[in-house]
Amino acid sequence: MIKKAIYPGTFDPITYGHIDVIKKALKIFDQLVVAISDGTNKNYLFDIEERIEIVKKALFVDAKLKKNKITVISFKTLTTSLCKNHKSNIILRGLRAVSDFEYEFQLAGMNYQLNPNIETIFLMTSEKNSFISSNFV
Repeated sequence: MIKKAIYPGTFDPITYGHIDVIKKALKIFDQLVVAISDGTNKNYLFDIEERIEIVKKALFVDAKLKKNKITVISFKTLTTSLCKNHKSNIILRGLRAVSDFEYEFQLAGMNYQLNPNIETIFLMTSEKNSFISSNFV
């Protein structure tokens, strides 16, 4: 059985912290779907097409990660619906600091209420990347 995780986010833009979490996830999961949110409730620095290209370049050109293990997509649905569409019961979330945990814990709880078959897995970014956020970039 293939272990597949969904890593949702805005990736506006992708950071070394995101890449660090992706590298760690590839040690655990056979497949990873990097799902870039295209919701309309946020003012993005880059549009969805630009973010997809930036993420692909960062992962496949700069970080030289294997394309056969990572799929980069955009989405506008609930993350739990995305999991169902991609036949995954795992949502991957990255944490930089303890301050991230409270929000992520609430989000995981909401996703659990929507679908109790979906588990949220938290991975910490390396300490050297813990202070970087997309907002700061």
